[in-house]
Formats: sequence, C-alpha cells, structure tokens
Amino acid sequence: MKIRVLAIAISLVTALAAQAGDLKRLTLRQDLLGFEAVGRLDLGRGGFCTGVLIGPGLVLTAGHCLNRVNQGIVDIRDLRFRAGLRDGAAIAERGVKRAVVHPGYRIGGAVSAENVRHDVALLELDSPIASGIAASFRVDHLSANSKDVSVVSYAQGRAEALSRQARCNVVGKFQDLFAFDCDVTFGASGAPVFARVGDRSRIVSLISSGGNGDGGQVAFGMELPALVGDLKQALRSGRGVLMAHGVSRPALVTRRPATTAAPGAKFVRP
Repeated sequence: MKIRVLAIAISLVTALAAQAGDLKRLTLRQDLLGFEAVGRLDLGRGGFCTGVLIGPGLVLTAGHCLNRVNQGIVDIRDLRFRAGLRDGAAIAERGVKRAVVHPGYRIGGAVSAENVRHDVALLELDSPIASGIAASFRVDHLSANSKDVSVVSYAQGRAEALSRQARCNVVGKFQDLFAFDCDVTFGASGAPVFARVGDRSRIVSLISSGGNGDGGQVAFGMELPALVGDLKQALRSGRGVLMAHGVSRPALVTRRPATTAAPGAKFVRP
C-alpha cells in the first residue's frame, strides 16, 4: 500500500522500527489461548477483515469493512464472524443480526484524519459466544505514557490463522488518533491493538489503515471508549442500524474508502 505520512511520523517510525517484534503465527491451540475472541470477519465474495469480541454477542471492527468497493453497503446476511479461526477450524462461528457504523464516519468523502478517527463499527451476532468459549476483551484508554502495544490480526498472505505481534510501538499521537509501527496490511482492518492495563490486556485502538511507507511500517488507529459508547447507544436506539432487510434511520455507509494514512494529522512523539 502506498502510505502518505508527514515527515515527522516517518522519522519516528524509522527510528523505532527495529524495536518492533516479529509476527508469530498462532498455529497450535495452545498458541491461541487468551486470543480466542479475535476472529476473522468474512464479508462474502472472498473479502475479510479482523474483528474482536467486546461482549458475548458484540464484535468490534473497522467501519470501512462494512462497505464494498464500488458496491455500497454489505448485505449483513453475508457476514460471518469466525472466532479464533486457524487452518479452517474456528472456536465458534456466528452470523450477524445487526450492525452499525459510527455516525461520525464520513461517507463518500476523502480519506482524512476525521474518517480514521471514526472508522469503527459494532456488530450484533445472531447468537452470543459464551465467555467460556471465547472470553471477550474490555475497551480502555491508551494511557499517556504507554509506548508498547501489541496487535493480533488476520491479513493478506496470513488469512488462515491469527498472527500476533507481541510488541510494537506507539510512535505518534494527535488528539485522539494514534500512529503505530505495527506490521499490518489488507485484512488487518479492525484488528485490536492491545495494551496492558494492570495485569490484563485491554483493547485501546483498532487498526484503520496502514502498510509500508518510505520510513518503514506504519499503522493508524483511534481512541475507542467514547466511540464504543456511541455505537452501543445506536444499537439500542436503532438509528443507522444495518439489518438483513435494509438500513434503519438513516443509512450510514455507502462505499469503502481507499486504504491510506491519516493526512493532515500532525503526530507528535509520545
């Protein structure tokens, strides 16, 4: 992917890239322990993103995953969440009953810091996945002094099993946007970015876009807690909710934006 990044973000990525950890394929069942709640979200017709359980029946992913390039809104009847998928076997598999994209996500506009900031969607599964099967994660704030994060994702070239990067770095912050030097590419959209809060891993961001830039690997995500609260409220109210028979009051997504960086965001080193 071609990434357009401000010079300051590129220099930060270059300086820290050597410190980021390698990806590990979670091939064996014991490798997957603790990450069963991360799954592949199959979009139909071969496309996929990454999603993560934040409750027994709720999956968080990137908002742009619910758009097809030049085809408009996905039919949620085509969506399948496959928790902990590895080499054809999933811990649990569910369809999607309802979905909502954050109302702040601008549809049809240019890719921008504002769109990355709101690139979040919440899916309600057609039946819950019990915590004893796949324990969901809590969403939390990324603390001001956090520098190390981790990412668990599916992606192009590694679509059949989760890969975990146990350590990558927060290389820039701009208001409620983050830049990371995590190893991501197509399919990793919606992948959870984890940080340690006490003795537990919490989701502090989602991958919105990323890839190889001139300065090295770079990925962009957003501050989550307020957005997740908005999405839960939208599900309760029904506003903008995608359902099998259409969209309720009003449609929120029409097409998928191109994968790129967050232009105009002046990231500074944390």
